[in-house]
Amino acid sequence: MSACPRIENAGISAWLIRLSDRIDEQNLGLVIALSRKCEEAFGSALVDLVPSYTTLLVHYNSRSLGPEQARLKLQGLLAGLSSEEAGIEGAMRELPVWYEPTVGPDLLRVASERSLSVEQLIELHTGTVYRVFALGFAPGFAFMGSLDARLESPRLSTPRKKVSAGSVAIAGLQTAAYPAQSPGGWNLLGRTPVILFDRFRDQMSYLQTGDRVQMVPVTRQEFLRLGGDPTPQEES
Repeated sequence: MSACPRIENAGISAWLIRLSDRIDEQNLGLVIALSRKCEEAFGSALVDLVPSYTTLLVHYNSRSLGPEQARLKLQGLLAGLSSEEAGIEGAMRELPVWYEPTVGPDLLRVASERSLSVEQLIELHTGTVYRVFALGFAPGFAFMGSLDARLESPRLSTPRKKVSAGSVAIAGLQTAAYPAQSPGGWNLLGRTPVILFDRFRDQMSYLQTGDRVQMVPVTRQEFLRLGGDPTPQEES
């Protein structure tokens, strides 16, 4: 295993800081802390930050900073990064979820395969406060973990061509909610009425890397009151 942290070349006007070689919630706290330091240190020269499981991609304006200047700046920030900052957490978010086979067609199968009742599955899925490890796949798609090991499920052997927006799903030891209709191979358990991505909002993605997320079970009536779409999931 390579020593960490380290700074890696990520192409023109970008550096990748690798803080660890393993996924861990404490490492995520350091990614968030370093991200905040970069925002302050780079100022107007910062173009974008992409935090992920163990890394932070820093994209800077090459007209304002040369590659070596940017690297030295990052070295200084890393030197000042304290292990105590691993405890930094993002915002607490709630995702109301309607757990229902018509919108979560894998709900009954996953419960059966795990020798659980549907009620037990829902209790396990809502009994964990998840951390958002990364955003990817689609705008606003948050990879959250870690799932209770009793719910660990492989991805579908054949992905669906269309997964409805708001679908709440699990795969491996992660959970997620689809922000828009898209193909997908995760196991669908239900649906949330929350608009997960809106390009007209100041914060376009409802969930951000580092956020803590609590799933909250709701009835069909509450789901509809919150603006949820009850249209059954198409099987394709």
